[in-house]
Amino acid sequence: QVQLVESGGGLVQSGGSLRLSCAASGIIFRLNAMDWYRQAPGKERELVAGITAGGSRTKYLDSVKGRFTISRDNAKNTLYLQMNSLNSEDTAVYYCKTRDLEVWGQGTLVTVSS
Repeated sequence: QVQLVESGGGLVQSGGSLRLSCAASGIIFRLNAMDWYRQAPGKERELVAGITAGGSRTKYLDSVKGRFTISRDNAKNTLYLQMNSLNSEDTAVYYCKTRDLEVWGQGTLVTVSS
């Protein structure tokens, strides 16, 4: 079955960086557009970034533009999210998702301390 496993979250100070990874299995990864979502405490889940199957096009939530970069390595079946200049508003559980399938990873917690 399809499985997505996120990693790379943790506690970081404001202004710091983290790189999240999402390892995919059970799908032909290179044929699937992928997205990163996040859910902060008490808030709804929101789309943070997305990337097409081939990696040529990306999209971002306005509040993360210029700070976050989504990328993928189709040879490794892995999706990434490089997060720089983190602030407290970025504290959330981050999830990866295949765009066309209702399959979610378990999430990885990012906590930004001020």
